[in-house]
Amino acid sequence: MSLSTFTRSVRIERPASEVFAWHERPGAFARLAPPWQKLEVISQIGGIRDGARVSLRTKIGPVWVRWDVEHRNYVEGVQFRDVQVRGPFAHWEHVHRVEPVDGGRACVLTDEIQYRLPFGVIGQIAGGAFARKELERLFEYRHAVTNADVESASRYISVRPIRFLIAGASGLVGRALTAFLQTQGHTVMRLVRRATRERDEVFWNPAKGEIDPQAMRGVDALVNLSGEGVADGRWTAERKEAIVRSRVDSTRTLVAAIAAVQSERLRPFVFVSASATGVYGNRGDEVLDEGAPNGTGFLADVCTAWEREAVAADALGVRVVELRTGVVLTPAGGALAKLLPVFRAGLGGRLGDGRMWMSWISLDDLTAAIYHAVLDRRCDGPVNAVAPQAVTNAEFTRVLGKVLRRPAVLPVPEAALRAVFGEMAEETLLSSARVVPGKLTEAGYGFRHENVESALRHLLGRVRSAE
Repeated sequence: MSLSTFTRSVRIERPASEVFAWHERPGAFARLAPPWQKLEVISQIGGIRDGARVSLRTKIGPVWVRWDVEHRNYVEGVQFRDVQVRGPFAHWEHVHRVEPVDGGRACVLTDEIQYRLPFGVIGQIAGGAFARKELERLFEYRHAVTNADVESASRYISVRPIRFLIAGASGLVGRALTAFLQTQGHTVMRLVRRATRERDEVFWNPAKGEIDPQAMRGVDALVNLSGEGVADGRWTAERKEAIVRSRVDSTRTLVAAIAAVQSERLRPFVFVSASATGVYGNRGDEVLDEGAPNGTGFLADVCTAWEREAVAADALGVRVVELRTGVVLTPAGGALAKLLPVFRAGLGGRLGDGRMWMSWISLDDLTAAIYHAVLDRRCDGPVNAVAPQAVTNAEFTRVLGKVLRRPAVLPVPEAALRAVFGEMAEETLLSSARVVPGKLTEAGYGFRHENVESALRHLLGRVRSAE
């Protein structure tokens, strides 16, 4: 049976050498993995040169399948090829090719795949159209990410390589940030709570205020994303205490580690400490920039205490960014991942009257905004990490249903939410905060996704041209 061929090209307004270099950096594989797919990397040996291998497992329907790929035919600055050694296809070869155009000022990135589905003619008849559609979705996403990431690298092209230390690097945002920073050419060190196993790991135990005395050695930028998940369980007294302590203890431990560096010149030049738009409390239709006063309630109190610990680094000569993050959108986890099964089943709808404002940001924009906040000195103090266009809950659910091509007409009564989630429902699901990114906008950050429909289409692989 003959092979099927899939080809997709995209023009990128940067030299071919830059695009090829991006693919060679650690983190590129993670950046290109579509967030709507269940994918786990088992091992990754080498980069993209001949003989390098990637082993992963992916979920196809209800079944986990192992996929081993070997890189071959590497030509520096021009191409490399992935060949399936073991996996779900009867045959799979993927050539990545970068060709300069317009005298080398731009280039065309082409992905060409030759494949054969399993089970012969029956497999082709049953799955041929589906496989091509999935490849269209996949490469629409991959090319968008590659283009935006390479453009980001070119924007900050004069920036020297930076050494980052990240607390919370194993979390949803931390993993995405690590991969993004690596593809931008930077070094990332990760704080871990167990014995270190890798060269990029540094031990700490924030609950006891313990951290490796050498943790800050050579660190240029410190990012704290550590903290217990706010929506991981009902808010019992013990749970609330864990939410507070995890944030206060981690931040206090990091500031103490900065202070232990005797020379101010050797300290990190910036400390980005996560906070949340919950600091504003329930504010109805009020438009909230960074100058708005803090609100009231448990989450507002948590964020206030969290930020107070971070600001202590100011006195140590370190620029402090209190990153007030909205709802982070990605199907890989968080709020969107919880909503998707319900909406895909056609059972979704607004919460209560749907009038509460939801301030959101795509995961890609959050990682890029953190990077921008590190590099731009105008990002100082509270910085709202939200998209420019907040939406009401009713609008968000309508758009999500539209993108998924499912009805979204079954409202969830407020009383039911209070009965199930208690206090957490009042401060998360039913709270309203119409937050705007004042400082990021003033600092010239260019959002990849300004409106919620474009963000959801990108994150869910539902861009119209790929449907």
